Amino acid sequence: MPVPVLSALLQPARLGPVQLRNRIIMAPMTTRHADAEGFVTPETIAYFQARARGGVGLVTVEMAAPEIVGKHRNNELGLYDDRFLPGLTELVAAIHAEGAKASIQIGHGGGHTRFDICGEEPIAPSALPHSVHEGHTEIIVPQAMTEERIKRTQTSFVEAAVRARKAGFDAVEIHAAHGYLISQFMAPGENVRQDNYGGSLENRARFAIEITAMTKAAVPDLAVTFRMNGDDFFPGGIGIEEATEIAVWAAGQGADAIHVTGGHYRSLPTAAIMIPPMATEPTPFLAFAKAIKQRVSVPVITVGRYGDPKDAMAVIDNGFADFVALGRPLLADADWVNKASRNEQVRLCLTCNSCVDGMRDGKKLHCLVNPVTGRERDFAQRQPARSGQSIAVIGGGPAGLNYALLAARTNSVTLFEKTDTLGGGYVWAGLAPKFQTVEARPEPLLNHIEGLKRALLAAGVTIKTGCDPLTKPAHLLAFDHVVIATGARYRFGLGRVIEYILKAGWLKHGWLKTLAGSERVRQAFYYDWREGRGTDHDGRLGAHPSVEMLGDARQAGKSEQAILAAYDAALKA
Repeated sequence: MPVPVLSALLQPARLGPVQLRNRIIMAPMTTRHADAEGFVTPETIAYFQARARGGVGLVTVEMAAPEIVGKHRNNELGLYDDRFLPGLTELVAAIHAEGAKASIQIGHGGGHTRFDICGEEPIAPSALPHSVHEGHTEIIVPQAMTEERIKRTQTSFVEAAVRARKAGFDAVEIHAAHGYLISQFMAPGENVRQDNYGGSLENRARFAIEITAMTKAAVPDLAVTFRMNGDDFFPGGIGIEEATEIAVWAAGQGADAIHVTGGHYRSLPTAAIMIPPMATEPTPFLAFAKAIKQRVSVPVITVGRYGDPKDAMAVIDNGFADFVALGRPLLADADWVNKASRNEQVRLCLTCNSCVDGMRDGKKLHCLVNPVTGRERDFAQRQPARSGQSIAVIGGGPAGLNYALLAARTNSVTLFEKTDTLGGGYVWAGLAPKFQTVEARPEPLLNHIEGLKRALLAAGVTIKTGCDPLTKPAHLLAFDHVVIATGARYRFGLGRVIEYILKAGWLKHGWLKTLAGSERVRQAFYYDWREGRGTDHDGRLGAHPSVEMLGDARQAGKSEQAILAAYDAALKA
């Protein structure tokens, strides 16, 4: 039996006036599960309730604008009008029913929105160009806010917080990070005003600090967290020295916690640092949280690549921060907290950013390694496709590993892999220039596979590597069901050539890196040059009464489709 974990991360803690069952906070991420007007949908409730059921202490609902001009995405959750209250109240009740507390992030797009999104001319501290990507990219120039307009927007934040309290939320988060309106006021490169809200750091921070004080005064019974950047990562942004001063002022004016992140839409060399992808160092924003914690008397929340529970536990147990916020890890595994508390293996996030990059292009929030994310209602209705059977899974790539893990809940499963290494295409994918849309690194992919292996062993799956049962298919007649997940192969004998080039690292440099990263070559790499291996085995398994083919074995493609195919095969409606 797994030994329960005793880390302080998993112990109860207080956040201002709110008692939480642990120190784990679900970070806000736009889902697009709201309807076109911003109303809560059944999908919204199912998504957040799953994370609450998974053990999170505080669920932070996605960014919601305090006034309609601040709406920054289509299908963004609404908070700017009382007509949204019934749905929000139902959402909070669902979160509370699972033992978690509920927060909502109040954020204003400012200059980082468009007329076609919010229905009004965008506003900002200064009339400077903004590149806005929402499905497609446009350059917009917002209207510079008058002081009267500033006051009206500040009041809208307070009204939104009061509305959140009416809905039953336990906390609100003021979004002052990532290049949205409050962040725009704080950054000298985006705020060139000459009045009381521009110029010195004190003036640039005034908009944020006044909102914080007004909000806490209006909802003293709610926890008020202040999310801010430790570094904007561009010459016109704030760095850790200015960030620390702002944090001190925010704490002094009512913030019950400082939530420290990093990155901005203008960050160099890329805005991807906001959601740090696999090529970034682990826990890249921790140094900012540690610096701010030395100066403030309220709790500090740290975020950014805490997918491995050991990392999250270490930061709390060493006193570097008081709470850990998880975003992508809870997409990869909604039961992350419960599993960590039982010392069970969690499904590790790849930090591939398929979730957020797809969302920015207009898709609903989803996860490459966890098809249930965004489909919670669908999968809640499903049952195991088989029960009480002996199943042979042939192929240890993403499809085979996931099918085996799911099937092992109700069956006896043996996994065969003809090579000595599990992982299939993931073993090589980290050596390519890109994985999905981000710069590739081997470690997250290999760690993910190793995590799946540990989970398989814990589930009782027998793993046989260096073994190809298809050489003696008669032996497979002892199994009730056989799953072919042998993956795809490269046409024209290209397999060994591509393997050699990847091992040599040639695709990581120069013109070859540029060429291999192009969409045309990636299309060829994943689809055109590959073909499924499954048909090779049709004749050999003709005598077996129950055979199923999955993923790349059926049709060459990307791992996301292969993993979804495994889920669809193992769990039937």
